[in-house]
Amino acid sequence: MTVEIFPGVRFAGARTIGPFSLIGHPFRDMVEETSVTEIGEGAVIRSHTVIYAGNRIGSNFQTGHHVFVRECNTIGDDVSVGTLTVVEHHVVIGNRVRIHSQVFIPEFSVIEDDAWIGPNVVMTNAPYPRGNRVKEMLQGPVVCSGAKIGANATLLPGVVIGRGALVGAGSVVTRDVVEYAVVMGNPARQRGTVFDLSDDAGEAVYRPGSD
Repeated sequence: MTVEIFPGVRFAGARTIGPFSLIGHPFRDMVEETSVTEIGEGAVIRSHTVIYAGNRIGSNFQTGHHVFVRECNTIGDDVSVGTLTVVEHHVVIGNRVRIHSQVFIPEFSVIEDDAWIGPNVVMTNAPYPRGNRVKEMLQGPVVCSGAKIGANATLLPGVVIGRGALVGAGSVVTRDVVEYAVVMGNPARQRGTVFDLSDDAGEAVYRPGSD
């Protein structure tokens, strides 16, 4: 039940690391400035997690089991990443972000503060897979602060999910979503705003300024 911590890993304080985890794993084309991995205090890294070198991770970071985090990402404080999730390289994740299980986040994606990503969400970043200039054209989605992405939703390359918006479960988002909109379907269409939503008691679920 070994944990392997590679050279260049810096922990800011106490942490818990589960068995068979690899922290600071080297990557191809790694140079000195990308070889350092920083993880803030209070990390809980569960078994079989792999975190590559060059990541900058804030305090109270948590992973489920079998989480895979590629190199050179910036991750804020109080971020939770669920079991079997994959975060590719050069991703920016803000503070207090909740990413559920089996999510795929491709390179060059941005997830801002307080966003919520449901289970089995797939984000994409290649508008023309296997095209002649595919590497030059990669563009991940942007999930703005407080936005919520329902289970099994798919976000196409470069779409922007506006602040506080809600993407319904199973939706395929092919175009930008304005702030506080509720969208659903394939392709996703706006069906109102989050301020129109009410619970079983008829109370508003979201109020302006609550995000």
